Order: sequence, then C-alpha cells, then structure tokens
Amino acid sequence: MIYVGSGAALETKFCRFETDVNVSDEAEISGYASVFGASDQGNDVVQKGAYAASLKAIQNSGRRVKMLWQHDPSKPIGVWDDVREDEKGLFVKGRILADVQAGAEALSLIKAGAIEGLSIGYRTIRAEKSQKGKRLLHELDLWEVSLVTFPMLPEARVETDAKADDQLAHELVAMLNAARHEMLA
Repeated sequence: MIYVGSGAALETKFCRFETDVNVSDEAEISGYASVFGASDQGNDVVQKGAYAASLKAIQNSGRRVKMLWQHDPSKPIGVWDDVREDEKGLFVKGRILADVQAGAEALSLIKAGAIEGLSIGYRTIRAEKSQKGKRLLHELDLWEVSLVTFPMLPEARVETDAKADDQLAHELVAMLNAARHEMLA
C-alpha cells in the first residue's frame, strides 16, 4: 500500500548524537540528520533519495533549510550551509549563531552534553507500509533540521569540525547571564 501525503501535516524525526559533541571556534556542527534504511522509534524508515526533489526545489528557489531550536519556528539558532544526501543519509553542516540568545543556550547545552540530538521537520509526500509493519518514506518535503533534547533515530550522529574552545563556552555563559540581567532590570 502506498500513501501519498496531503501536504497538510508537518512531521518530525529525531536523531541522537552518538559521540561527544565539540564546538569549533566558529560554532560549526556537522553530521547526519537522517540515516537511510534505519528504523526509528516510530517504525519509519527513510529511503535513499527521499530528500532529492525537496533539496532541488529549495536550491532552485534560493531558500535554505532552517536551523531551529526544538522545532520552534520562532527560534532560529543558526544557518545550515550544506544540506545534502549522500550514500549514508542526509548530511548537514552549519553554524550556530552565538549572538542569538537561543543559539548561545544551545551551544552551552551541547558543550555540557545536555543536548544530544537532531530532528528533521518535514511533510511526507510518498510512503508505503512494508510487510513488516514499517512505514517506508520514499519522498519527503524537508522544512527544517532542529537541535533537540530527545532524538528518535539512534543511528544518526553529529560530529564537529574542531575541538571546543573552553574560552568560547565561558564567553557564551557570560553573555547569557548579562542578557538575563538586562531582562530582569
């Protein structure tokens, strides 16, 4: 049985960081937001090529996949500079913006190990139910990739380009505390 999405409902899928996350001086992160062929905790399996049409449409329109905090559209925290499919899955590389309050918070939480996941926000265009009860996702309309607390796909991993700079973490905490102080004043 093949399901064709109505385009109305936005869905999300979560991925877990499997290694320690380090943030470079530029706050760059990279890794896989989705892994092909892996069954997530909701029994969905993204198929190779599922993002191809969406990524092409995004590129042709000059838009970007959004980087959000916890799927909150009012909290963009950075920019995905590279979003593409490869043999493994959906690879993402981007920059968390430390001068955005939620971005500074996200960096601090990643550094502390409190945040360990990525999650994709998308609409299902075409899917089918397998004989084993899995939903095979053949075509998805990708909207955003979020940093989240609770990931759903353990096989996905995020790696960073460089080791974290402790001074950056201290500066971010100081910025956050100063911003909170100003808000309370």
